[in-house]
Amino acid sequence: MAEKTQFDYLWDKIRERAERLINPLSYERFIRGLEPVDVMGGTLVLRAEDELVAATVSRHHLTQLREAIASADVGLSDVALIVDGSEEYSIDKLPDTDAGNAVALDPRYTFDSFVVGSSNKFVYAAAKSVANNPGGEYNPLYIYGGTGLGKTHLMQAIANEIREKKPSLKVLYTTSEKFLNEFVDSLARKGEGREFRFRNRYRNVDVLLIDDIQFWAGKYGVQEAFFHTFNELSSQNKQIVISSDCPAKELTTLEERLRTRFEGGLIADIQPPDLETKIAILKRKALEKKYVVPDDVLAFLAKNSDNNVRTLEGKLNTVIFASKLHEEPITLKLAGIALQEAINVDENAVVTPDTIVRATCAHFSITKQELLGKSKRAELVRARQICTYLMCDMLALPLVSVGKEMGGRDHATVIYSRDKVASLMKVSDAMAKDVNDIKSAVLKQ
Repeated sequence: MAEKTQFDYLWDKIRERAERLINPLSYERFIRGLEPVDVMGGTLVLRAEDELVAATVSRHHLTQLREAIASADVGLSDVALIVDGSEEYSIDKLPDTDAGNAVALDPRYTFDSFVVGSSNKFVYAAAKSVANNPGGEYNPLYIYGGTGLGKTHLMQAIANEIREKKPSLKVLYTTSEKFLNEFVDSLARKGEGREFRFRNRYRNVDVLLIDDIQFWAGKYGVQEAFFHTFNELSSQNKQIVISSDCPAKELTTLEERLRTRFEGGLIADIQPPDLETKIAILKRKALEKKYVVPDDVLAFLAKNSDNNVRTLEGKLNTVIFASKLHEEPITLKLAGIALQEAINVDENAVVTPDTIVRATCAHFSITKQELLGKSKRAELVRARQICTYLMCDMLALPLVSVGKEMGGRDHATVIYSRDKVASLMKVSDAMAKDVNDIKSAVLKQ
């Protein structure tokens, strides 16, 4: 019997709930045999044995599966199907699971779940104003800030709020990479009507939100396409929301006419959180996970972490995992041991990309060439993604630099690997243990 993967554990929890929602005959014929093969952007990818099964599930059982995912509370938001025999797949090749969105919205990203502090109260108020009155006074809204400070959370909170409060409006949230990929595809397949579909998709909406536009740096073709999309939507008073990792004026490789349009709206930045806000974020995350963490532990975690909210949550997950593993209550001593930041760590230890690569290779018994290569073997992909996550977590490197250290991976691949591991650590003890064991090894080198 094949060893279970982390995806199997997720699917087991979802399937248990799906069995209660779906007719027994349909469940046995179409659901039981689905095989979980990946998690992509909050979507569980399931492999069906043939087109008939995939089509039947898509047409008749997606609602029940989504309800099962929500009730299972495993950190996922949707499901997508591929057909047996397909070894290569990407989110672009999967069926649209939500025709109104280029990227599935995460229902957990709401204004209520966003922790407001002195560092982000202005941008929070701006986002709320746009959600309450899309196409009104603040158009476009340009949000910028460093990695892991909450830009994507606020972007999706706007989209989720409008979809709930103003369901008649067509809202489309996407990433700059997704927009770019669709633009390139529309040029390559003009004869199939892709160019028209691309224009129609992005210009016939009431609210357009595009995340991380710095990805378009130097790519003037896609900038031209967005310029015309921007003008079309603006002329109809449709709301546009954009995010970036820097102010518009610093996007020097972006065309001047685009920068001036961004600067013509409201520009709001997210500053790094202060200590009190970090503690509040940790307290909220702990409550979401149904754990009561003592205030002294929350303060310790906040003081011994950077300003990245994902890093904060990662450290909290590490401590919770240690509590479950050792069957001990969460204390300051346990937190120190779990994080290896105050106990048994060489104060002179220097963490570099190479130390993380060496520790990852040693943990998985693989070579550096295998880790940084192109092989799609599951164990190498897992090791590669964990190594990427640890570089993002432990080093203050730009994502582009992390990609270079990981064998020339692009910006989007780094984000995907980082977020995928962070997501799986919440629901997979095996993943959390691998990450924490490698991290401990790095700190002891």
